[in-house]
Amino acid sequence: MSGMALNPLDSIERFRNASGPLVDVRSPSEYKKGHWPGAVNLPLFNDDERAKVGTTYKQKGRDKAIEQGLRFTGTKLLELSKGLKNIVNKQAATKSNTCPNSLRIYCWRGGLRSSSVAWLAELVDLNPSLLEGGYKSYRRWVLQQFEKKLALRLLGGRTGTGKTDLLKEFKKKGLYVVDLEGLANHRGSSFGALGLSEQPSTEHFENLLAEELQNFQTIASKEIWLEAESANLGRCRIPEALFKQMKEAPLLEISRPLEERVNQLIKVYSQYGAEALHEATVRISRRLGPQRTKEALNALSLHKWDQACLAMLDYYDRCYDHELTRTLHKESIDISTLSPVEATETLIEKGVISKHD
Repeated sequence: MSGMALNPLDSIERFRNASGPLVDVRSPSEYKKGHWPGAVNLPLFNDDERAKVGTTYKQKGRDKAIEQGLRFTGTKLLELSKGLKNIVNKQAATKSNTCPNSLRIYCWRGGLRSSSVAWLAELVDLNPSLLEGGYKSYRRWVLQQFEKKLALRLLGGRTGTGKTDLLKEFKKKGLYVVDLEGLANHRGSSFGALGLSEQPSTEHFENLLAEELQNFQTIASKEIWLEAESANLGRCRIPEALFKQMKEAPLLEISRPLEERVNQLIKVYSQYGAEALHEATVRISRRLGPQRTKEALNALSLHKWDQACLAMLDYYDRCYDHELTRTLHKESIDISTLSPVEATETLIEKGVISKHD
């Protein structure tokens, strides 16, 4: 396996700019915890095999661990080589590639797993590049993105004002928008997971977010729009360094009358049914208090969505107002009766936001 030593290790910057699909050769559980967004998982070891190799390394040393790994991989080489070719061919069929047969491979530390797969890739006439430091190097890069000074602007407003829909219109007008709730697969409240797929881990949420922030560096937009959020979106937590900047960023607060907000909430949440809404309400019963909880649950059982909303909005409004007291720079605008499209046009006309071409 002397060919393994011929594969140069690329720095994170060079690796990012290299051509070819990303291949993560770590175990499935490592990949699920967090990976480079867009990477395909082609594990050299499954979870059980990885654990056994690790145990062998600790108890008997490196050479015995390599022998153990070879026993596991010996029967997989053909399938692994086919997998590598399929990954390259799949990208070639969908994208132009200036470096045919190239691919980028990483493991946890940029060690034996990625080197072994790169050796195999070379045997089948592929052109692999390896990430120096592996996924650990990528994670250091991710965390560095949140330390950079970012030109942030926040969109705030009480629950039901339609902030998400408005940000979608901002994006259509060319503003750079980072959809925190979309990346986290969560709307940020007890009801936030309804109708959405499984959330990523906090680690992978950070990876997705870092890539979005990096994309901003490559375009001409002057600022990044985010929805004003609490630190937690379900199980995903906004990185502390970024959240600190969010708290210091100027905030555009939109407002609508209570009736419009209730109608918006009914439109979004009533489709999930009384049972799911009942469970979500019970989860915040201690914060709502016994009287409001009883009112909300009774209304839900009768499908009186408007009454259920009203029973809970006071709690959510008080939470929002409390957070708003910490905002240093705030501009407020009433967008009553306006659709997201009309509201966006109004904000542009008033010079509150700038349209980008």
